[in-house]
Amino acid sequence: MRTIRTSRGLSQEALAFDADIDRTYVSQIERARINPSLFVLHKIAKALGVSARVLLQVDREE
Repeated sequence: MRTIRTSRGLSQEALAFDADIDRTYVSQIERARINPSLFVLHKIAKALGVSARVLLQVDREE
């Protein structure tokens, strides 16, 4: 999620605003402190202009 967000030039605050969620929630998701609900995942995907499937893909490099 962070990679997509930064590639689009969005701050956590801008993504949070576009997805109608709190900025601290975005931060916690990016740091893997919490897992978003499917509803929130959909809102984030919509704000980033990608499908939720893209956000659920596992990066095999990690």
